[in-house]
Amino acid sequence: MKVSIVILTLNEICGMRIIMPLIKKEWYDEIIIVDGGSTDGTVEYAKEQGYNIFTQKEKGAGAAFSEAMEKVTGDIVITFSPDGNSLPEKIPELIEKMKEGYDLVTVSRYLRGAKSYDDDILTAFGNRMFTWLVNLLFGTGYSDLLVMYRCFKRELVESLGAYTQTPSWGTLLLLRATKHGLKIGEIPGDEPRRMGGQRKMKPFFNGTCELFMIFKEFLKRD
Repeated sequence: MKVSIVILTLNEICGMRIIMPLIKKEWYDEIIIVDGGSTDGTVEYAKEQGYNIFTQKEKGAGAAFSEAMEKVTGDIVITFSPDGNSLPEKIPELIEKMKEGYDLVTVSRYLRGAKSYDDDILTAFGNRMFTWLVNLLFGTGYSDLLVMYRCFKRELVESLGAYTQTPSWGTLLLLRATKHGLKIGEIPGDEPRRMGGQRKMKPFFNGTCELFMIFKEFLKRD
């Protein structure tokens, strides 16, 4: 399998300097970095290190993901956060899980003793509530709906039409894969605290997007 790692950045220089050197070259075939307009040296650092980085045309995480998928050439894609939230050492485990025949695998922060050290009261409640809602509506048993850290077959995005300008691109992909009966798995993985910079997620805006996406996919039978 050819492995592509997709990284979304916006002023993540602190995490980039610490985390990127920990991603071993034997783990991947290409890294694609999509930048949302950083002004802290993120772009300059990425270019100095020889990474393939480009600035997204439209604003938002959904647009960044969609634009990155237009450039990906790997058989499987790993979406990775460079701010310290994603543990690099989980990359080989994700790839091995995919080799077992899975279509999509997430790194769950709440599975078998894994923990998020970045959650606050509001995000912890939101993560659990939205995961519970999806399990109730779709008859699934997921432990972590909203985690960004996941791996999936590249072909899924196009075949499932999983494109959105909203930050709920991950939920859209997971729910459509669920409705099509694809093989979806989870592996446990802690979420460390982010390194520097500001959290880009806006709880109320993102929460509204998630709620809308969940009910839209539940009501849409395709």
